[in-house]
Amino acid sequence: MTAVSAVDERWDDGLIARRAQEQAAAEGHPVDEPPAPIGEAYAGTLRPRLDALRELVGLSRTRLDGDTLAEAGRVLDEAAARQRLSARHTVVAIAGPTGSGKSALINALAGVPVSETGLRRPTTANPIACTWSEGAAGLLDRLAIPGRLRRRPLAGGVGDEALQGLVLVDLPDHDSAVTAHRAQVDRVLGLVDAVIWVVDPEKYADAALHERYLRPLAGHAEVTFVVLNQVDRLPGDAAHQVLDDLRRLLDEDGMALGEHGEPGATVLAVSALTGEGVGELRDVLGAFVQGRRAAERRLSADVDAAAARLRPVYVADGHPGLGERSREDFGARLAVAVGARAAGEAAEREWRRGAGRACGTPWLRLWRWYERLRTRGAAAVAEEGCGPEATAPEDELTARQRVEQAVRVVAEEAAHGLPAPWAQAVREAAVRGARGLPEALDELAVSVGAPPAGGRPPRPAWWPAAVLAQAAMTLLQFYGALWLVGQIVGVLEPGLVPPVLIMLAGIVGGPLVEWACAAAARGPARRYGQETERRLREAAAGCGRAMVLDPIAAELMRYREVRERYAHVARGRAEGGGPGAGPGAGPGMGPGAGRAAAVGAARPGGG
Repeated sequence: MTAVSAVDERWDDGLIARRAQEQAAAEGHPVDEPPAPIGEAYAGTLRPRLDALRELVGLSRTRLDGDTLAEAGRVLDEAAARQRLSARHTVVAIAGPTGSGKSALINALAGVPVSETGLRRPTTANPIACTWSEGAAGLLDRLAIPGRLRRRPLAGGVGDEALQGLVLVDLPDHDSAVTAHRAQVDRVLGLVDAVIWVVDPEKYADAALHERYLRPLAGHAEVTFVVLNQVDRLPGDAAHQVLDDLRRLLDEDGMALGEHGEPGATVLAVSALTGEGVGELRDVLGAFVQGRRAAERRLSADVDAAAARLRPVYVADGHPGLGERSREDFGARLAVAVGARAAGEAAEREWRRGAGRACGTPWLRLWRWYERLRTRGAAAVAEEGCGPEATAPEDELTARQRVEQAVRVVAEEAAHGLPAPWAQAVREAAVRGARGLPEALDELAVSVGAPPAGGRPPRPAWWPAAVLAQAAMTLLQFYGALWLVGQIVGVLEPGLVPPVLIMLAGIVGGPLVEWACAAAARGPARRYGQETERRLREAAAGCGRAMVLDPIAAELMRYREVRERYAHVARGRAEGGGPGAGPGAGPGMGPGAGRAAAVGAARPGGG
């Protein structure tokens, strides 16, 4: 129901009343001109809690479905609608079962027949309002009470200071056989500031009343009155016994006054017929209305109920998130998938192979060249097989599966303990980020795992010296061979020992130089391979962090933000000392979820 604010509008009984007022004004008599009914800003913890709830709903719309946020949205709408209307009035509904005497009680309070009473059931078919002061038209419009059902008390009238600002609404029976009557009760109970439940000695323990209304509304005990009417029918001490039993039932419902001073429902015994207890009820109502905090208390209880209902989707079990170990394990899995170790070993072999080509003997290099020519195809495959571009299809499939497995594992670790909607959001963020991850890792394997520019590993400074030494050994071989040939031809004087020794020095020195170079190349080759593996590991981890971990972290940050907002919503009431929401869910003032549940949601250890 859309709330309508009536500015400078007063209720009257029709044309005759309007003419009477106009005549009084023309004759110079003072006419009461109440100020326009305007709302006031909520005080205490309610305003920041509503702001936090509004932010919470806004941050959660893309993560939670509309049904989950519906109750919170309704509370915000009702709070905004109530704030636009008169803060000087308190709307109190009188509800109860058939024959409990609701209409008789409101007539006794008003001092004039306001609501029809009788033996025919149901007697009250539509809500009837009785106002003790002007300016409540907007509130009554919000309740959809037509002008013909709006009344003013006769006894005391506007001069009854105790009840100035009170708006009493007589509701149909909540247990009426007419479905429309029950719907009216549920609708109006969701809009009033407080409620007086009128019960009689026969139906005070009615299960329908306690299970459908009182128990679900336990969180609204501060704005609830329970009146035991018709006590004149009870002889002797029976009234006290029935009243004690009623308090026991209310205690089981969670609405009784707590042992440590927690607010509870006000319980009174009255007789609308004889007037017994009506004066006390009037005094209690007067103090309640003059406090002008009923609307805030009611809305605080609504926020409690909304927070209790939202607790399962905001409060995590444990401390979810991504720890350093999870990040390291994810990077290690990506390194395995991208083949970082294999790339490092291949780089080491390539470095040692380069050292062998540069420092090997010419005869060995010539033999290797011949072997490559003879088996060019096989050698090319073997040579290229060390690179990631020659990976077999089954290896590529395995690598992709490893990437997907790594993403699934880190997503589950990050989502562990989160409420279901946020856990699903974390998984979806990980899946979205991982869509191009295998291809990106393949590109990294090619770019990072490949040798630097030139296609060859870097050469150390001692390689030229080793090449010169190998060339010197080769020259010694040639020199000794030419010397022997000269002796054989007869150009040189015969002498076998010197040229043979020179040749042997060159023949033995060449392999020795190659062996020494190979031994010297082991350390640099290993370091080069380790450096290649490290660069590929870091590149893979960086790619995974940018594409998977950062979206997961952003989703977790969003959850922490909404969790903080939820903590403001849930803790505000506990800090204010009010009750939590009642158990279960029901019509009227909205669902509850137990006083203990609301307090548990507010504790830091709650998730």
